[in-house]
Amino acid sequence: MVEVKDIEKLFEMDGYLRPHEHEIRRRHGVLQDWLTKINQSEGGMEEFSQAYKHYGLHFQPDNSVIAREWAPGARDVYLTGDFNNWHWESHPFKKLDFGKWELHLPPNEDGSPAIKHMSEIKVIIRNHSGQLLDRLSPWAKYVVQPPKSANQGVNYKQYVWEPPSYERYQRQHPRPARPKSLRIYECHVGIASQEPRVGSYDEFADRIVPRIKRQGYNCIQVMAIMEHAYYASFGYQVTSFYAASSRFGNPEQLKRMIDVAHSHGLFVLLDVVHSHASKNVQDGLNQFDGTNSCFFHDGARGEHSLWDSRLFNYVEYEVLRFLISNLRWWHDEYNFDGYRFDGVTSMLYHSRGIGEGFSGDYNEYFGLNVDTDALNYLGLANHMLHTLDPKIITIAEDVSGMPTLCRPVSEGGIGFDYRLGMAIPDKWIELLKEQSDDEWNMGNLVHTLTNRRWMESTVAYAESHDQALVGDKTVAFWLMDKEMYTHMSTISDSSLIIDRGIALHKMIRLITHALGGEAYLNFMGNEFGHPEWLDFPRVGNNDSYHYARRQWNLVDDDMLKYKYLNEFDRAMNEAEERYGWLHSGPAYVSWKHEGDKIIAFERAGLVFVFNFHPQRSFTGYRVGTNWAGTYQAVLSSDDPLFGGHNRIDANCKHPSNPEGYAGRTNFIEVYTPSRTAVVYARVSD
Repeated sequence: MVEVKDIEKLFEMDGYLRPHEHEIRRRHGVLQDWLTKINQSEGGMEEFSQAYKHYGLHFQPDNSVIAREWAPGARDVYLTGDFNNWHWESHPFKKLDFGKWELHLPPNEDGSPAIKHMSEIKVIIRNHSGQLLDRLSPWAKYVVQPPKSANQGVNYKQYVWEPPSYERYQRQHPRPARPKSLRIYECHVGIASQEPRVGSYDEFADRIVPRIKRQGYNCIQVMAIMEHAYYASFGYQVTSFYAASSRFGNPEQLKRMIDVAHSHGLFVLLDVVHSHASKNVQDGLNQFDGTNSCFFHDGARGEHSLWDSRLFNYVEYEVLRFLISNLRWWHDEYNFDGYRFDGVTSMLYHSRGIGEGFSGDYNEYFGLNVDTDALNYLGLANHMLHTLDPKIITIAEDVSGMPTLCRPVSEGGIGFDYRLGMAIPDKWIELLKEQSDDEWNMGNLVHTLTNRRWMESTVAYAESHDQALVGDKTVAFWLMDKEMYTHMSTISDSSLIIDRGIALHKMIRLITHALGGEAYLNFMGNEFGHPEWLDFPRVGNNDSYHYARRQWNLVDDDMLKYKYLNEFDRAMNEAEERYGWLHSGPAYVSWKHEGDKIIAFERAGLVFVFNFHPQRSFTGYRVGTNWAGTYQAVLSSDDPLFGGHNRIDANCKHPSNPEGYAGRTNFIEVYTPSRTAVVYARVSD
């Protein structure tokens, strides 16, 4: 059990929570009730969270096979496949209590199992109208879409994944240590190929993982791994929650990919979608037992109109078992180190539309505004995961700013380690889309980058996959647009648009990295200013893969300027690794001057100076610091290695002056060129 012995910490950190103490305790009481019920009925969370060992298809030591399903609305359940020549009703399940069904298949006369590795199977449901419905098991480990040439339709087929021991991938590397500073590379296996096709797990392991390591990232967040029938859904319309996407390869190849990442010291996070599920019936969870409920709420509460998807019933015992065990499955079977929970805001506030803002009024986070069933599930999930493995990292995709979301369950919180700073990329796109940079408000920018909950860690990012999708533009494309097609060569005529774009791209990323949170995220390819947008093959683009790939040749070509952005991204991460600003506590912003367009702040013993002015450079510019000593530039966006103009002398020493300035006890004087960011470190006391 988890006591809320530390709940007073919440109110010490945020006194505005005190009026809501009763509800915070009540929420935790509901979680305790669930844990008590699980302990009494299941023998504890350890057993409850491993339902994948019970449900689905399981081979026994004597080569018999046991199949189990939960289908409360079914009148009869059968198993069919190539093992019984597709006789739908020849192998009925036995009905058990609580909507559970079980089937025992003895071994063949020669002692071999009746069902073999790569046998095709289906679950047949007889509904209460007498109709027979073919379904894929919710616990299927491997499902594959038939090739177009087979003329077998588009619905996925379930294949038994039970390879012999010599074909199973054997892990060779231990899990890496949990990073103190989390630098996340958000990626997608399918679009990681340069060729216009779907990339594979093996290619990602061999070609992309070394790139990520070289760039200084210590964590990869992998999207679209849970099987999804529609490729263009970006993995957000999951159809088979226990199956690794077969379009990238088989389960053993995914295990190898994660092991290779671990060999490079990279943490691996899974993008998990438990906020909703695909409406697909024949190859999804929807109407599995022949009813409109089963895993979901019936009626309007079970429908997400904006996503055209189904919403889970988080108060149903077996649904909680399915989802909690799903998290455990990906950790135990594939060795994932943590999770990014997609759609947390939508889970908690179903009545709100996408993009609908929050005023910050605490009453929005309590009472009838919140789906406490979903909140309870998230608390249970975080409790299970962090008890299972204290190194696990969980991240909430939440834009609401809900208090306690990223505080431990023992304090009465929901238990996430981080939340995404979703307001930051929105701010950058707003500025790039609506204003010229000489109109940017420094105070407003600083407010956006620093406006986060005290002691609740945030993942900062300038752009993710969301900003790369068709209908929007990446930061690089907003800055440079069509000029990227004509002036990105190092020998082409100079372009003010490209010069401005490269300069601001670096500054935007560094100030987000250093000021915006306690972790940093970048989407694959954006580190070098990948041109154009991201668009998956679909009817609207004639099933083209042209925009569903990453053009690595651009950054590998020494004659192109993409290399400058790539090198700065690497140097930025290496500087963070050296000085550790992400885990050092919040920055202190000492200066934000609207006329000069300068922002200065201290963090981790470093002094950061950003000059966003389009034309003006300043000599002898005073910058406050509380740390006396001699300073020297350790990172400059103006370095020629990063496509800069070499206006900063890295050998120049900047002794501090003990006179107070900008609310600090000391100051240094620096040269700050226009559109340049410089990081200074003390080289002596």
